[in-house]
Amino acid sequence: QKEDIEVTLLPAGHCPGSVMFLFEGENGTVLYTGDFRLAKGEAARMELLHSGTRVKDIQSVYLDTTFCDPKFYHIPSREECLNGILELVRSWTSLSRYHVVWLNCKAAYGYEYLFINLSEELGIKVHVNKLDMFRNMPEILYHVTTDRHTQIHACRHPRDDDCFRGNRLPCGVTCQNGTPLHIISIKPSTMWFGERIK
Repeated sequence: QKEDIEVTLLPAGHCPGSVMFLFEGENGTVLYTGDFRLAKGEAARMELLHSGTRVKDIQSVYLDTTFCDPKFYHIPSREECLNGILELVRSWTSLSRYHVVWLNCKAAYGYEYLFINLSEELGIKVHVNKLDMFRNMPEILYHVTTDRHTQIHACRHPRDDDCFRGNRLPCGVTCQNGTPLHIISIKPSTMWFGERIK
């Protein structure tokens, strides 16, 4: 038996290009989420999720997500996280130009929001190993750099992903103009957040 169905891709907000699938057919409507991160009100602005002035009748929702677990009952909003990181980075980098921050990012993508906002708010570009992966995201290219002499790093080392040792960034920088760097590490990770008691 054949049935025509309409498949609509909706932005998932998880990382660039991530989508949720809305399946519509004679037997009803199904939403498959995959990993997603939507702020309050974002679903209301998705025209394709609505029929007229109301949300479409959805018979089934498949929440295929890493964080469908009671320990992730409260995940801070993206804005709350950004404000906390901004406050910390601003207070640290303002101490001197030798005070630097390493963003210990576990994945290659998904941190663009953070990089753009830190760069815009603080006027500091974020050091990354290569710009190649951002070529199709021109809006971020102004905010990242391969110049290692910046105060915010999101560089990675293949054998040094979990931590920086001593006073060395993953890109190998230890000092500038002969002055040792003072480094703090920030781990922007929902998974890490969920593993903590508070």
